[in-house]
Amino acid sequence: MDASKNKRLKDVEISFPIVYGTISFWLGKKASEYHSHRWTVYVRSANNEDLSVIVKRVVFQLHPSFQNPTRVVEQPPFELSESGWGEFEIAITLYFHSDVCEKRLDLFHQLKLYPEEEAGPQSTKKPVVVETYDEIVFPEPTEAFFQRVQNHPAANVPRLPPGITLPSSSSMEIVPYEKKRGDTKDHHLSQWFSNFSEADELLKLAAARQQVQAHIAKLRRQLSIMEGMPQQSKVLSGPGQQFGHI
Repeated sequence: MDASKNKRLKDVEISFPIVYGTISFWLGKKASEYHSHRWTVYVRSANNEDLSVIVKRVVFQLHPSFQNPTRVVEQPPFELSESGWGEFEIAITLYFHSDVCEKRLDLFHQLKLYPEEEAGPQSTKKPVVVETYDEIVFPEPTEAFFQRVQNHPAANVPRLPPGITLPSSSSMEIVPYEKKRGDTKDHHLSQWFSNFSEADELLKLAAARQQVQAHIAKLRRQLSIMEGMPQQSKVLSGPGQQFGHI
């Protein structure tokens, strides 16, 4: 392999917004004691683009009561469907391609089958959807990884810092994404997917709010320290005299 492909780009980060969650349907008249719901657990791109550009496989760890509770999915869509009656925590492990990251990513999601009381009774037409938005950040990517995903619609790729140049594309591997359909835009459950198009702004607002709250807490601590210091008495005593409020 060309050594330049393994060269890392300092002060550069590539991020991929993702969503993981579950969608569960009550089976209604078809429900039995141990099979009351049909559900799907998944990991998808926040904009429903193909995640296989970074994800090699996903392992879903189900409740031990399921037959073969460790399920491995090696191609998109990264999901599995099952039926059951109980809620439990699902462990989701993402493994990445070798040029992306050697470490795995562990996620955890609570399967929810039953709607909240305010959502009304169960319905076979309206599923219970629980999704979590997150971003996978890859610091100091290799040149090969950067060039491979720089035009990929699922990636947030920054401009390169001044002074950093990449080798010509002719010497790098170009993946023909248009020939490999791995997105979830036409997924049969896509009508129930949450829209996280404004998630970036929401995260920025949350971070700003945390900074403001931290600053307020700091000011309160400083004020508390000042209030705890010895204060001047309202009655000032001097040699042979006393001044006070009349």
